[in-house]
Amino acid sequence: MIITPGPSPIQETSRERSAFFKRPPVFWARLTLGVILIAASVDKIIHPAAFARIIYNYQILPDVLINSAAITLPWLEVLLGGLLLFGFRLPAAVVLTNLLFITFFSMLVFNAARGLNVHCGCFSTSAEGNPVMLWYLARDSVFLLAGGYLFHKVILGNGR
Repeated sequence: MIITPGPSPIQETSRERSAFFKRPPVFWARLTLGVILIAASVDKIIHPAAFARIIYNYQILPDVLINSAAITLPWLEVLLGGLLLFGFRLPAAVVLTNLLFITFFSMLVFNAARGLNVHCGCFSTSAEGNPVMLWYLARDSVFLLAGGYLFHKVILGNGR
């Protein structure tokens, strides 16, 4: 009887690593958007008053809702980011994430149309320097495209 050795632990680890990187694009899209949402929430959670000032500068919400939005929005981003990262309740997370991205993009377009050049507050609550509205719109367009791709694959197709 001939005994052949099984794969070594090093070969197994290499095979597992290779399988991880060969995941479908929908995995990478949800992973990327999940990380983006969580990263975007950090400064807002740490500095809610500064984030409230940024929301106020958009001149869209009534004053009475600004503090509530400044406190809840970052935690919603954390929740949705975590759901996307772990793939839990994915259809709901994808729909809500897209609604959030559409809302953010719409607010930027609305303010650009009104001639208001505001700091978006997306990743930083700092209001220093000149806001670059064109950059904000381009970046958020990429987020919308990635969210739309996830929506197409997760909600409309079979792209898990």
